[in-house]
Amino acid sequence: MATKPITVKGTRDFTPLQMRRRNYIFDTIKEVYRLHGYLPIETPAMETLSTLMGKYGEEGDKLLFKILNSGNFMEKAAPQAGPDAPCRVEAEDSALLSRNLLPKISEKGLRYDLTVPFARFVVQHQGEITFPFKRYQLQPVWRADRPQKGRYREFYQCDADVVGSDSLLYEAELVQMIQEVFQRLGIRVQVKINNRKILYGIAHAVGCPEKMTDITVAIDKLDKIGLEAVKAELAERGLPSEAVEKLVPVLLLQGDTEAKLKVLQDYLKDSEVGLKGIEEMRTLFTYIADMGLSVPCELDLTLARGLNYYTGAIFEVKAEDVQMGSICGGGRYDDLTGIFGLKGVSGVGISFGADRIYDVMNDLNLYPEALNSGTQVLFVNFGEKEAVWCFALASKLREAGISVEIYPSAAKLGKQFSYADSLHIPFVAVLGEKEHEQGVVVLKDMKSGEQTPLTLEEIIKKIQA
Repeated sequence: MATKPITVKGTRDFTPLQMRRRNYIFDTIKEVYRLHGYLPIETPAMETLSTLMGKYGEEGDKLLFKILNSGNFMEKAAPQAGPDAPCRVEAEDSALLSRNLLPKISEKGLRYDLTVPFARFVVQHQGEITFPFKRYQLQPVWRADRPQKGRYREFYQCDADVVGSDSLLYEAELVQMIQEVFQRLGIRVQVKINNRKILYGIAHAVGCPEKMTDITVAIDKLDKIGLEAVKAELAERGLPSEAVEKLVPVLLLQGDTEAKLKVLQDYLKDSEVGLKGIEEMRTLFTYIADMGLSVPCELDLTLARGLNYYTGAIFEVKAEDVQMGSICGGGRYDDLTGIFGLKGVSGVGISFGADRIYDVMNDLNLYPEALNSGTQVLFVNFGEKEAVWCFALASKLREAGISVEIYPSAAKLGKQFSYADSLHIPFVAVLGEKEHEQGVVVLKDMKSGEQTPLTLEEIIKKIQA
């Protein structure tokens, strides 16, 4: 029986048209990164589990795709179970059993993001790079998430990071790059900014500094599940009811950035770390104003970003005209390289979610019309002799940067023109005996229907106009 052709849930195939559109997004992002001095790198799809585990928080670790060791992967694990081990395990023992078995049967995983592998790269190649080191990276990542619109198990991230400097000018530059990318793509966005130091100060102010991670994981879901559900989750995570009630007014704080910072100045007066976060936010928003950036930026105290490695400014970008989750995010991490042995190297970065941006641009129909076709000119085929003439002219057009194809056989003209129509090829070139003698090609504009005899040079000018 033939195998049914299906894709793995949460993954997708992309047609040529879809790939042209995706490459348009990738090329736009890469060009902005290049203009700001960021350099390209790549890292492997697989990393050791010791590199990945424990860097993304409790929930992130659950979403890691683990790779079974090759060969008889149960060989090392079998002695652990014992000859009389039951086939079934009680539910309360399953998590412990999984943790004990995992190192025996799996030593590698698919990367969850590009930032942790980048930190590993920096430490491993520190003798080959110059600090501050600015890199960009466009590669797929994998998460064992529940698939839904805008959320996939395999998706691309488009990262830019700089390590080796704690200057807040880099945070401002990242906001500038966010503005440039989305202006080029035609997407109206809003940038939400917060600071993990402020969040730590808030945890300290409500009397639960040790619950910093629990607080950030819960309030990061505020947009998704609402205030009451967040309060319930905070209680489940062990926050006393008085701490939860003291936290709520901060989450609901209204006003412009300066108004919020003034309230926080008093609220966090006993937290040195929190006050440092306020100072950093004032500096960053001053830079943004002085640079004349027009993208709307808001201090959002509910923004937490659940990843454990963030330590300073954090960013999240949402499209204004489409209901979609974050389409770009990032932040400052002060010592991510420290987990690999290189202490005191601060970094900051952003990541554009190419797949969500793709969905937004589909919903808003923002793609240039030229992307509808990969080929600009199709030469009609009248036979072998004429095809040879076409090959010579096609080569010259390609040298001018124009994409060309020649129909493979001397089929009926209707079939050849239908082929051009189906692929949205904008021009069809007709070169027969008469045209060859006159040194021209009849170029048909498939949109207007206009047919014009032109020289090769005139064709190039017309198409490049």
